Amino acid sequence: LNLPQFVQLMETFVGENISLPTVKRLTAFIKEEYKQTEEEKTEQLEKVHHVSRLAQQKLLLEALFEKWDNNASGFLGLEEVDAVLSTYKDGMEKEALRKAKKHLCSCYPQLRKVGKLSPKAFQTFLRLFVSELTGDEDEALDDLVEFLTTSVERSHTELFQSSARRKWLHNIQQAAETSGACMEPVYKAVFKALSQDAEAHGNNKKISAYIALLEKNQLSPERGQILLHYVACTADDAPYVLNQILYKDMKGVSFAAVEEGKPIHVPRVQLHGNIHFWNDDRPVEERRGSLLVLPLHDHLWRVFGILGLDTLRNQCEKSIFLTHEISFYQGVSHAFSKAYHYICTLEDVLQMAVTALDWLYPRAFSIRSVTMYLVEPDKDKTWDYALRKMITTDNRGQKEIHSSPDLLFRKENLLRDYLFKCMDSSEVIHTFVHGEHHIAVPLRDLSGRAFGIFDVNTGHHQKLLPCEHKDLQKMLKMAQAACSEILKKSLEETEPTYILEAERVAGLRHAGILFHRCMLQDLRECV
Repeated sequence: LNLPQFVQLMETFVGENISLPTVKRLTAFIKEEYKQTEEEKTEQLEKVHHVSRLAQQKLLLEALFEKWDNNASGFLGLEEVDAVLSTYKDGMEKEALRKAKKHLCSCYPQLRKVGKLSPKAFQTFLRLFVSELTGDEDEALDDLVEFLTTSVERSHTELFQSSARRKWLHNIQQAAETSGACMEPVYKAVFKALSQDAEAHGNNKKISAYIALLEKNQLSPERGQILLHYVACTADDAPYVLNQILYKDMKGVSFAAVEEGKPIHVPRVQLHGNIHFWNDDRPVEERRGSLLVLPLHDHLWRVFGILGLDTLRNQCEKSIFLTHEISFYQGVSHAFSKAYHYICTLEDVLQMAVTALDWLYPRAFSIRSVTMYLVEPDKDKTWDYALRKMITTDNRGQKEIHSSPDLLFRKENLLRDYLFKCMDSSEVIHTFVHGEHHIAVPLRDLSGRAFGIFDVNTGHHQKLLPCEHKDLQKMLKMAQAACSEILKKSLEETEPTYILEAERVAGLRHAGILFHRCMLQDLRECV
């Protein structure tokens, strides 16, 4: 038990209307009776040391990755890392390196094709390499990190540039985590990062940027099975670009970037001959500049769209994108992909929650309302969290999906303190608010922490009917199982496995069907 869980356990045990002397007697009793054997103390200390050591190593490896990834592209070249590791101990550990690389490629099947190491894959590679060496693994990892750290040198200017870029990339992820499952703040953060970098590190270029997502072509199938839908762009380009559709039979290099899965840089668009210009009002003689199209990859390295940049609004001769800029823009595309799929995961969780509530209401008429919250970082306090109200249902099962920023903060909502206790402890909380009984139930992430909360209001009924209570427990259990499936799917490096044929063809409705699939699997296990 952590501290909030222990406090919650004690509060549940003593109840609400307990006298202070009784609490003091209970505290004295626990202090007197709770004892640890020497073996238990040693085991606990070893566990704490191990966890601390892993955390320290993780920080060291993250810092090492950042030093190597100077332009904040989000990836390192596998061959580059392999070449440096082959010189470790004067090349005496090449066999260990070969085995580690073979094992790594089995863990990350796409690696042989793309040849890029994410921060997670980079850490895995180094740990696999160390595991093949003789001697103490912790000491070997420390020695390896020191070797790799000294193998690259960065100037103060490079370090300052890298630090600024990482801050802008972090803002993209923060926008996703505090967006309430809305993409608009993410788009704004992406374009802000690009413009800030162009101003600070790109010779003050004026750039246009746009994001287009791949969609199935249902409008004109004869023009290709897929199309690119431009869903966001910089403000000055909105009248010409926003909501435009690019078909495969139109001019342009975007589909080439999609099919090849690699960036395409056109240094001088006026000399290319196959560029699609959205702004027909721009004179031909002003259609000069540089174009960069970056494919957007998901965690399985499948392309789902493009991030495009050009300098057509910049009439300066020095408007070509440089190598360090292109590397950073790849980092922006990677950060956008993470943010985009984070929000897709939130949308899946919300769709699953709606399906779960639809299932519950015909079976539990005594429930007055259910409110579903998502846990978000508090922008003003990095150590605390806020709760965003996402779904509210009444006793008729009528749902309201909240789109406005309806946030609850700890200090401003003392009557909702039970929700924050539920979040802190990741445990179920029972309480009364204004004479009505509330049950706060956490929806946990894969680490066991509260990711969302169901606030179940049973009105003046402290207890539901036995059948209603059983169905509520079943709904919450299946919602948790479905939520875990959704979160696992967002992390796994392999294709998802579908149990039901309906999941395979459901598309955007997959999360809702997932709840019913978990219910069906549970029923099969009970039979």
